[in-house]
Amino acid sequence: MLKEGQRAPEFELEQLGGGRVSLRGILAQGPAAVVFFKASCPTCQLALPFLDRLRDSALRVYAVSQDDAARTREFLRLFPVKLPMLLDAAAAGYPASNALGIEHVPSLFVIERDGTISETCEVFDRRVYEELGRRAGRAIFEPGESVPLYQPG
Repeated sequence: MLKEGQRAPEFELEQLGGGRVSLRGILAQGPAAVVFFKASCPTCQLALPFLDRLRDSALRVYAVSQDDAARTREFLRLFPVKLPMLLDAAAAGYPASNALGIEHVPSLFVIERDGTISETCEVFDRRVYEELGRRAGRAIFEPGESVPLYQPG
């Protein structure tokens, strides 16, 4: 998996619901967090609803599904996440996942406007997610909410 300080490789993926989105296009609007997930992953099912709380914040968040459109829609039915949803298709050989060296999900990358990766996380780590919330200007966890400190993917 690529690490902090490395440049994120350019990719272009289909967006669920139509159209294509490139990393260059995402970063033209400013830094972004990009999280890769699989619908069947329990840790992803934990993480994505929390990341959804950062939607429309100072840090844009994109979810990248390693499943097909039908399976991704089923995930969204069970976990009503409203993040922009991209598809890294198995039929295409997972081009973005492979370019970033992803071995486990969830895999999270914070990518700066110049394409430099400033943060990575390939598990659920409450401290990393809290820092994302601070950067986004929004609390990601609610007071009294039971949130594990760490959960492997």
